[in-house]
Amino acid sequence: MSLHVIVGAGPVGTATARLLAATGERVRVVTRRGTGLDHPAVERVAADAADPDRLAGLAEGAVALYNCANPAYHRWPIDWPPLAAALLAAAERTGAVLATVGNLYGYGPVDGPMTEATPLVAPGTKGRVRNRMWAEALAAHQAGRARVTEVRGSDYLGVGATSLPMMLLPGVLAGRRVLLPVDFDAPHTWTYVDDVARTLVATAADERAWGRAWHVPSPPAVSARELATRTAALAGAPAPRLTRLPYPALWLGGLVNPFARELRETAYQFDRPYLLDSTAATATLGLAPTPLDRALADTVAALRGATPPVGRTPVGDRRH
Repeated sequence: MSLHVIVGAGPVGTATARLLAATGERVRVVTRRGTGLDHPAVERVAADAADPDRLAGLAEGAVALYNCANPAYHRWPIDWPPLAAALLAAAERTGAVLATVGNLYGYGPVDGPMTEATPLVAPGTKGRVRNRMWAEALAAHQAGRARVTEVRGSDYLGVGATSLPMMLLPGVLAGRRVLLPVDFDAPHTWTYVDDVARTLVATAADERAWGRAWHVPSPPAVSARELATRTAALAGAPAPRLTRLPYPALWLGGLVNPFARELRETAYQFDRPYLLDSTAATATLGLAPTPLDRALADTVAALRGATPPVGRTPVGDRRH
C-alpha cells in the first residue's frame, strides 16, 4: 500500500482519489480548505499547495504527486506559476512522480486531429501559461531532477464536470431551450472524467510514460447536437431544442462576467471540428475509453443527484 498525494478536489482530483482508494492505496488530498472525497483511505489536508516547503513535507514518502488543481479561469496567469513551481519543487525534493492534468489549450487552433506531437503554439494567454508549465517540468525531467508526465483531455463529461457539456446537458434534461455560442453540428471529442483519472494513475505508475504527454483515451467524436440527442434518449427527456448564440453575445457577456470573458480566447474550439487522437495511450498503456453512452448515463445520474459509481473499471483498463 503506497502513498499518493493529490492536489485539488475537483472532478478529476476526486475521481483519482476514488480510483486509488478503491484499489487499497493510501491517498492524501491537499486543498486550501481540507475538502475532498469522504473515504476511510483518504486523508484530507488543508494547506496552501503553492508553499513548496509545506507541499514537499506532505509529499514525503509518496510514490506520486498528482496535479489536479485548477485555479479560477481569469487568474491563471497569477495563480498557476507559483503553484506549478511548488509542485515541481516537491517532486524534485521527494522523488515522487509528478503527474499533471493538462488540457488542449496549448495547441491553439488546429486543422485536423490533435496528437501529442501537435506543436504547442497557442497564441492565447491560457495556452501559453500551460505550455510554460509543461516546458519547465519537462526540462527538470530531462535534467534528471524529476520524473514527470502530463495527461490531456478534451471537454469533460462526468461527475462534477464544468465544461461545455455541463452548460448543455442540464437544460436538455429539463426540456428547456439551450442557447450557447457553439456550432452544434461540428464534430467534437468529449472526454470522461473517470478516464482522465485512469490515465493519470497509469502514467504515474509506468516509467514508459514519463517525460512526455499523453492524450486521455476518448470515444469517437460526435457533435454537441448528437451528444444532446443521445442524452435525451437515455434520460427519457424531450428532444433537445438548441439555438446557436451569436459570438457578439459572448463578447458582450464578457464585459460583465469574467468567465464569459475568458471563453472568448477558446471560442475557436466550438466553431469548427475539434478532434483528439488518443491512440497512443491505448497502444502503449492498454487503456481504452469508456463508451460514450455509459459516460452519458453516469453524467445524467450525477446531474440527477445519484451516487457515482465507486471503483468501476471500464473495459480496457490496465492498472499498474
